[in-house]
Formats: sequence, structure tokens, C-alpha cells
Amino acid sequence: METKTLKINDKAIDFTLKDQNGENVSLSKLKGKKVLLSFHPLAWTSICAEQMKDCDKNFEKFEKLNVVPFGISVDSIPCKLAWAKSLNLKRLKILSDFWPHGDVAKLYGIFREKDGFSERANIIIDENGKIIFIKIYPIKEVPDLNEIFDFLNNI
Repeated sequence: METKTLKINDKAIDFTLKDQNGENVSLSKLKGKKVLLSFHPLAWTSICAEQMKDCDKNFEKFEKLNVVPFGISVDSIPCKLAWAKSLNLKRLKILSDFWPHGDVAKLYGIFREKDGFSERANIIIDENGKIIFIKIYPIKEVPDLNEIFDFLNNI
């Protein structure tokens, strides 16, 4: 499993993005926890909505496995806030990779230049900042969290 720039066992590239509430989230401050970066193309689309609602609904399962899940897309912070409220997200932080446009998706090798948004992808980073899982999904497919939980339960 790999992207255009990253593969399993690579060190994850640090970043700081704002969540839907305008709070900074830095990957480097999450050492000691696993992190799920759940990239989705755009807010306000039905498949992306299902992907984020699944992550929020399973937040406690992630916590039990020492995983902090995040949704990430190129949408602006105000857009993310309105979308999070409309989806009734309780705990999931959805990060804005708005400006520089798609910068984190580009760093992780999953930005679709011709479309202006990221691939639909799940990337898991371990407690030491190493990438341990990468999967890019078809744009019109909701990622199956069971495969994520199966992977996490077997490492």
C-alpha cells in the first residue's frame, strides 16, 4: 500500500490544520496515539457524509484502540463547521486543508490536481509517527471501517 509519495513504514509528515471550530490540530502533538486520517473529497456530498458519520459513530471504538480519527478535506473552516452541525457530529474533528489549497493531501500524495480535491483515503499512523496503513478507495465508495478495525485489532 502506498501513495504517490508515501508508503508503509515511512515517517508521517507533520502538519497543523484547523478543525471545524478553528482549533489547531498538529500531528506532532499526538505522539503516543495512533491517528486515522480519513481523507474525503468534499463536504456536502452523500458519500463523504456517510464516511464522516461512520467515523463519528465509531469514535469510542477508536478510543479503545488508542486511535484519534480525523476527517480531512479541502473545504473551508466555515463550511466544515456548518457541515459538522448538519451531520450532527458529536466528537469527530474534521480538518480544513483549504489553504494552501490541499497542501496536506499533496504532502501525502493523494491530491487530485485535475479535480482540486483529495482521493478518498484512510491513512493510519502509529504511536511513533510511522505510517502503518494506507488505502485509497474509489471516489464513489464509502470506506468500510470494519477493515480498519480488523487491521487495528491484528497489529
